[in-house]
Amino acid sequence: MTKLFEHAVEAVRHLPPDMQDELARVLLQLTGEDQPIADLTPDEEAAVERSRAAAVRGEFATDAQVKAVWAKHGL
Repeated sequence: MTKLFEHAVEAVRHLPPDMQDELARVLLQLTGEDQPIADLTPDEEAAVERSRAAAVRGEFATDAQVKAVWAKHGL
């Protein structure tokens, strides 16, 4: 490891954990190893998979359903 890299690692050690993780993701991405932006729980992973499967089947919300959600949240 070069001295410059060691210096950078030491500087990162003093940053908050979320910033350390973000910098680690960038570094790994530069080396060709993509990392997930967020760690999902097993339930969240299952929900994402269900959504992907529904999209593959062409199951999407209707315009009326989308408008109802927007209205519910004041959008």
